[in-house]
Amino acid sequence: MEPNILLRDACKEDAPVVASFIIEAMTEGCCKHFYGPGHELGEFHQLMTCLVENPQSQYSYTNTLCAVDDKGMVVGALVSYDGGKLRQLRQPFINEVKKVFGRDFSDMPEETEAGELYLDSAAVDPEMRGKGIAKLLFKAAEEKAKALGIDRLGLLVDRGNPLAERLYLKLGFKHVGDKDWGGHCLKHLQRII
Repeated sequence: MEPNILLRDACKEDAPVVASFIIEAMTEGCCKHFYGPGHELGEFHQLMTCLVENPQSQYSYTNTLCAVDDKGMVVGALVSYDGGKLRQLRQPFINEVKKVFGRDFSDMPEETEAGELYLDSAAVDPEMRGKGIAKLLFKAAEEKAKALGIDRLGLLVDRGNPLAERLYLKLGFKHVGDKDWGGHCLKHLQRII
């Protein structure tokens, strides 16, 4: 039986679980690139939780949609925003990583661009995958893009994640180039809406 899933905007109280979904989407390797030697993933989770709580951050709860099951548990999350606003939205991340981990990423290349709703981080609880939750989140992102007057969705997918890439291609995304992010090269996919 398919679960009864409700989509809702995230709230500040969702920050710890949303941070976990963001970290899953980023992959542990990318996270380690940012927190560096001498630190642990738990410290990065704390930093990401603070960024989800910050309304000025790219990872903010204000940019996040949650998929919630009939018990009220968050089983998926999607962080998205206007790609043209990345520079200002990314600044809190740069500031916090520098403060907490002593690492400066102010010269990090931009992974998105103006004219696309950037799907920054999307993840679904492993036990809930294959039940159409990602499709619901992506459909809601399409509606958000239309409401903002944006005509394309964009995202990055790790070359080492063919299952995710297959899902995105199935959803109509096309490979439009490559972007460096988190210490390695990723595929940039877009879908015109």
